[in-house]
Amino acid sequence: MLNFTDTGEATGLPTLLIVHGLFGSARNWGAIAKRLSSDRRVVSVDMRNHAESFRAGTQTYPEMAGDLAGVIHEIGAPVDVLGHSMGGKAAMQLALTEGALVDRLIVADIAPVACGHSQSHLIHAMRDLDLAGLSARSEADRRLAARVPDDGVRAFLLQSLDLKADPPRWRLNLDVLEAEMDKITGWPATHGRFDHPALFLTGALSDYVRPEHRAAIKALFPNARFAKIQGAGHWLHAEKPREFEATVRAFLARSPL
Repeated sequence: MLNFTDTGEATGLPTLLIVHGLFGSARNWGAIAKRLSSDRRVVSVDMRNHAESFRAGTQTYPEMAGDLAGVIHEIGAPVDVLGHSMGGKAAMQLALTEGALVDRLIVADIAPVACGHSQSHLIHAMRDLDLAGLSARSEADRRLAARVPDDGVRAFLLQSLDLKADPPRWRLNLDVLEAEMDKITGWPATHGRFDHPALFLTGALSDYVRPEHRAAIKALFPNARFAKIQGAGHWLHAEKPREFEATVRAFLARSPL
């Protein structure tokens, strides 16, 4: 069973299940989960090989969808599902193969296609980071900057660095994530249809979801709607959290976007 964080109280609305992306965790979504829990229960998971969830030798989308199904059976179905990047692909796989578990689907900045955005270079940077004597995140940031120049990406990665451990460690199974990178950036060509409402929410500055992907999305998710958050890239929920939250809330409330 995946580790998960439970926020808010059950109401007449479906529980919202939040599924993070590669190198993420439930904790990354804490502020958004707390705000969205004002009118419903929100459950945020740690995916396999991430944070406090179990370690496994593989990272495939059928397996990740199965992990999510296990959580949903535990907390009660159906749920609304919000997934970002890798988590969005896992959520799509779940909706296509076990659609009875999902009411509404929100996919954040990813499409059901293979993409060329390998993140192996970030794994190499994390693995090569000298953790000796680290006690301050600021020092870890300084050391990591030589390999990862983007401030936002470094801040995101360093949320998975456990400085309280002795010695410090990454809360990620880096070896498996690297070995499975082609599967993570790929797509298993899953067939099926999810006929419930789906929102594909993208960052206007991101190129993960392109116009030519819409046909593939509509073939699998015929009731898909599309929205963009201006000024945001791939990590749209971190870059524009209030705009992201407002769009998600409107969709879940069945309001016009």
